[in-house]
Amino acid sequence: MRYVLSLDQGTTSSRSMVFNEQAVPVCQAQQEFPQIYPSPGHVEHNPEEIWKSQYETAKAAIAECDSPESIAAIGIANQRETVVLWDRKTGNSVANAIVWQSRITAPQCRELKKQGVEPTVKEKTGLLLDPYFSATKIAHLLDSITGLRERAELGEILFGTIDSFLIWRLTGGRVHATDVTNASRTLLFNIHTLQWDDELLRIFSIPKAMLPEVRPTNGDFGETAAELFGRSIPIRAAAGDQQAATFGQGCFTPGTAKNTYGTGCFMVWNTGETPVPSQHGLLTTIGWQVDGNTTYCLEGSIFVAGAAIQWLRDGLGIIETSAEVEELAAQVESSDGVYLVPAFVGLGAPYWDANARGMLIGITRGTTKSHIARAAVDSMAYQSAELLEAMRQDTGIELAELRVDGGATQNNALLEFQADLLGVSVVRPKVHETTALGVAWLAGLASGIWSSQDELASLPLVDRVFAPQISSESRQKLMADWKRAVSRCRNWIDDEALTEN
Repeated sequence: MRYVLSLDQGTTSSRSMVFNEQAVPVCQAQQEFPQIYPSPGHVEHNPEEIWKSQYETAKAAIAECDSPESIAAIGIANQRETVVLWDRKTGNSVANAIVWQSRITAPQCRELKKQGVEPTVKEKTGLLLDPYFSATKIAHLLDSITGLRERAELGEILFGTIDSFLIWRLTGGRVHATDVTNASRTLLFNIHTLQWDDELLRIFSIPKAMLPEVRPTNGDFGETAAELFGRSIPIRAAAGDQQAATFGQGCFTPGTAKNTYGTGCFMVWNTGETPVPSQHGLLTTIGWQVDGNTTYCLEGSIFVAGAAIQWLRDGLGIIETSAEVEELAAQVESSDGVYLVPAFVGLGAPYWDANARGMLIGITRGTTKSHIARAAVDSMAYQSAELLEAMRQDTGIELAELRVDGGATQNNALLEFQADLLGVSVVRPKVHETTALGVAWLAGLASGIWSSQDELASLPLVDRVFAPQISSESRQKLMADWKRAVSRCRNWIDDEALTEN
């Protein structure tokens, strides 16, 4: 029996999972790590906490495995767009990581838009000029820490998304690399030529010397330093978490799509070997590069989904654990007209409004914490429904089913409401953690554990199917009220306040 170890480094926790040859998880460990909020709309992580939590969970998962010496390969999935800068010589990070959720570079993005560069950026990267992505975060760190830009130009300071940082640490500083999926989220990578783009580097003032080498998704990323796990283990895949989840859902053919319910919500639609430009606020991105073939996708990104449940716990204090929200929300038949628009750090797709802020509306004297909990859960489904609507408009294709994953998919009421809003079936897999599964599949393909995507597609994947139960008229009324609520919170703060934040 051979195993694959998946390192699933997420926004709020690090998880490690060991999969056997039947793609069944047999061992796992998980640790949360602190979130840092220096100012409204700004989010940071301590890279050392990320490394510590990921390394400790990996050791724990390996120790739990019956035959740790049989781990054939490691695959790494990671939160994307988050920026880490570190010293090439010491390997130490030079600042906190700026997280993908952070809106701190909104002023820089507005200035670049005024310069008229967004059409060039969008054409080359498939992305929008938004603080969500990595490039302006890198520039912000280079310009805010004295002497850092000069050192970066000399190659003394390295940049990486989380995958690159982990690969550097795991290999003892021998490999500075990323894969095409993570590179495609930086605003610096040309998704047509599959290379770092010199014009984009000039636009964002990023020294090329600090960038990692870009490799295929299931490529060779070196071997772990022997002292970390008692022996060297090949690293055979790296992928952004949403691309890994799409692969793990078996969305191998054009016209298949998945939605992940995590800290944010991310819907990804396979468009095949041709990138499809979006006219409705979606992103054109690389899904994966396997065996020399590049698969492209459309993606809709929602900044706050499960994070709204964390806010109920940590901000409002109406629940003690995130798991309690399902029971609390089930105490009412509906939100009774209460809508929570969780634009805590602005709105992502399809609006891309950094000036929006969160709003709870429709409150009456009869509103209870159960209604608020229900509204928070429902907000994930509403936001996701808007993404699918945009994807239908961009592709002209009606989706047959939506495959779903992530922690919130254990909530049956959420998935039934999602099917109602979409008007299509929602399919939940047996393995909920498809991000870890997807990168395990990618590493396993590279290691010969599985022979092909056809073999993977033949594995039993489905746990339960949720079918829509409401009329199209009811669906349209619900979505119209949701969009009305969203309109009230848009452009809430002015540019001056955003700059101060």
